Amino acid sequence: MVTWIVLGVVVFALVVLALAVRPVVSRLPGLRRSALALQRRAAEVESLRSAAEQLQARAESLQERAALAQERITLIKARRGD
Repeated sequence: MVTWIVLGVVVFALVVLALAVRPVVSRLPGLRRSALALQRRAAEVESLRSAAEQLQARAESLQERAALAQERITLIKARRGD
């Protein structure tokens, strides 16, 4: 008698567990797609960050060159007496 009660409780618990797990398992493909999309976005962000760093370095280099050119222009004007 006790065996049947224990068996019934175990079967009931397994049914409840299966019912609780079913929605999660049904969402796994969507979660996988979302995870892959997030990984792709992370890769895009990394490449954009790298490009932004290169662009910033280029802008700093151009700024230095512009400052040097401005100094040369000032020296040339000073030599001419303008």
